[in-house]
Amino acid sequence: MGIRFDSIREGEELPVLTKPEITQLQLIKYAGASGDFNPIHTIPDKAREAGLDGTIAHGMLVMGILGQMLSAWAGPGKVLKFGVSFKAPTRPGDILSARGTVKRKYEEPGKKLLDCALRVEDSQGEVKVEGRATVLAE
Repeated sequence: MGIRFDSIREGEELPVLTKPEITQLQLIKYAGASGDFNPIHTIPDKAREAGLDGTIAHGMLVMGILGQMLSAWAGPGKVLKFGVSFKAPTRPGDILSARGTVKRKYEEPGKKLLDCALRVEDSQGEVKVEGRATVLAE
């Protein structure tokens, strides 16, 4: 069962998803799963050679956390549009929370829709990813 259109209001906050601390091992496993073996994600010395102060998480890993939160709230097959902008790097040790707000509630022929503003931030409130999505309500 999906989101009940009549029970949602504009300005309503989506349920927050907080993940455990990002680890170097997680980045290595994600590199294997995604096929993105860029050493800035997996080898601290190589990341420093590239001008970083250590490894950074894959942007798509952070986007995936946002997608997990959104799809858990909206329900299977209800996310119609989903896009993000990357704002700041995520590093091992960061604890991330995915958050969202219903910005617009409207109807189109045969559809009840919700536009949402989304973000992932660390425990200090730094925004790592901003996004937007349109979901189908019931």
